[in-house]
Amino acid sequence: MPEIDDDIEVVINPDDLKVDTYRSSGAGGQHINKTESAIRITHIPTGVVVACQNERSQFKNRDIAMKMLKSKLIEIAEQQQKEKIEDIKGAQKEIAWGSQIRSYVFHPYTMVKDHRTGFEVGNIGAVMDGELDGFITAYLQAASLGQLNLK
Repeated sequence: MPEIDDDIEVVINPDDLKVDTYRSSGAGGQHINKTESAIRITHIPTGVVVACQNERSQFKNRDIAMKMLKSKLIEIAEQQQKEKIEDIKGAQKEIAWGSQIRSYVFHPYTMVKDHRTGFEVGNIGAVMDGELDGFITAYLQAASLGQLNLK
């Protein structure tokens, strides 16, 4: 889990937290048998649970547990943001040989071919000057008929 800086502001509503105190386990002698210094914090909306029993003081354990909770909530928010971006971007092809949309042949003959629709033009000079209407029309027709090969 990443450690966050104190300058990152995370707003956590205290009503959304369930805080439990309990006795620590492990070495520590009589002190851990008498005091409830361990803390467990549950963030109710997300179900994230963090616990800390490293320190002898309940207050220090609470501070550490809150930092852990903030870190986990930031991580969850970043993951959700990443998923939103991936949904917006959609499927992307790998940039590799053979994944191009069009082929341009200049020599020995001239031709431009759109690999998605199969549309070909022999006047490469016009295409290079921006005459793309034939490609656009072919793409829109293929898309409306569901014939695009986007794999």
